[in-house]
Amino acid sequence: MRYGEEHGPLAIAHRGGVALGPENTLATFGRATALGVRYLETDVQTTRDGELVCFHDASLERMTGVAGTIASLDSAQVRRIRVVGGEPIPSLASALHAFPDTRFAIDLKDDASGPALVSLLRANRAWASRICIAGAWSSRLRLVQQAVPDVTTALGWRALTTLIAASRSYARPPARVASGTFAHVPLRLGRVPIYAERVVRRAHALDIRVAVWTVDDQPTMHRLLDAGVDAIITDHPDRLREVLIARGEWAPLNGIPPRGMLRPWPPNTATSPTAPRTPTSSA
Repeated sequence: MRYGEEHGPLAIAHRGGVALGPENTLATFGRATALGVRYLETDVQTTRDGELVCFHDASLERMTGVAGTIASLDSAQVRRIRVVGGEPIPSLASALHAFPDTRFAIDLKDDASGPALVSLLRANRAWASRICIAGAWSSRLRLVQQAVPDVTTALGWRALTTLIAASRSYARPPARVASGTFAHVPLRLGRVPIYAERVVRRAHALDIRVAVWTVDDQPTMHRLLDAGVDAIITDHPDRLREVLIARGEWAPLNGIPPRGMLRPWPPNTATSPTAPRTPTSSA
């Protein structure tokens, strides 16, 4: 089944479900899928030798305590680093392989990620239909979709901001805005609230589906679902699951997470591995 083909609202676990464990790790992805979550959102950065890894920041510091950037290290070096909680940094390929029944919304975080994703999907054609790419300028997203047509795309930044601006002014957005299947709409842009209900009306008129991020409280989830949003991206997929069950709209994943993925969180800090402070250089 292609990304987004299911009926009813989609529950998307932001970075795998940050409330469930360390972001963008296989362990946290496993906890989300154990709840029945079909959709995982992740970010990708590109290593020096061109491998895509599931990691939000360009810098390693926040999640690992390690100085340096993903782009400055080879994939073998990145594999030796551990995030808080002792989990390794997974490659995108390992995540797609480990969760074959799961769909992935992928934010392309650097310029190299587009060409790297094209190479990965050309080598693994069946993965393309499970992916929606987002979080980049339209030109970067267009490059990937032109090379791998089965990939679903969200609106690029310029199209998204045009849609939001038109919604705030009650204007009809230009047809050129419809450059993707989904619009990933934030609850706020800085301090400015986004009125998702207006965005939904304008987007649906252009046959664009709306996913709102990052939504973590249940009253807001209910309000957005009442407004007709097509997907909610959340750090708390457990809370969203409760909301969708109460509304009779929960469609769980039938797959079972791979063995070893469901270690307890938070971890036992007395026995958890500690992240190295500096990466091992291959130079």
